[in-house]
Amino acid sequence: MRLQVLVSSVQENVITLAEHMNLSTDAIICNQCQEVSYKEFVRGKSLIRAYSFDERGVGLNRNNSLMRADADIALIADEDIVYTDDYEEKILREFERNPDADILMFNVTAVEERRTYENVVHKRVRWYNYGRYPAYSMCVKVESIRRANVYFSLLFGGGARYSNGEDSLFLHDCLKKGLKIYSVPVLIGHENRREDDSSTWFKGYTEKFFYDRGVLYHYLYGPMQKIFALRFLIKNRDTMCRQIPLLRAYRLMKEGMKKA
Repeated sequence: MRLQVLVSSVQENVITLAEHMNLSTDAIICNQCQEVSYKEFVRGKSLIRAYSFDERGVGLNRNNSLMRADADIALIADEDIVYTDDYEEKILREFERNPDADILMFNVTAVEERRTYENVVHKRVRWYNYGRYPAYSMCVKVESIRRANVYFSLLFGGGARYSNGEDSLFLHDCLKKGLKIYSVPVLIGHENRREDDSSTWFKGYTEKFFYDRGVLYHYLYGPMQKIFALRFLIKNRDTMCRQIPLLRAYRLMKEGMKKA
């Protein structure tokens, strides 16, 4: 099996990015900036192919790399992830241990305020627990994804109409198509805090945050959307409902559900 890292970045120097991320395998970098160009270079024994596009939208960016993937296994990556020296060995070993898996979710340590998950045991990912995994934890069998005809949403995520959720929708569609997903307690990297501490989509727990989350839950949970919305708010009320009270946040989510 051959592994390839698919990197989504914005306004990056594609030459130095591979070094900053500690990439030791083949990779495709799709960089959104103010030009359209292509470069390729060798890092160690690995080929780095870098595409620059004058466009915005993280789903579009991920799809650009996924469509160009030519390896057996693709690791979905963001520009601010730094990988362990042995990430390739760990990933390929886990796919050998899980031959029926179409997607494996690995541990990537996020900065504390963005941390949403930690895999402590090996388990199957189902419809009721897939929503907490970020895209950069995913490693997919390329052929499985193509056979299922699953790609990232262009409506959700940084640079799109709605704030975030392209990763959850991707997993939702994979499960709907019958793909097998497992989480494994294996650490392959960590998130590097941005120097300006900025985010392409997160601007605080604003009215737009809750409205957009309502739109997302409509697509994710269908008839169960209101129950999952309340569960989400109650679980995170101490963090998310400091400025906007829980009931007001719930009404905003329901408004988003109606407009979806």
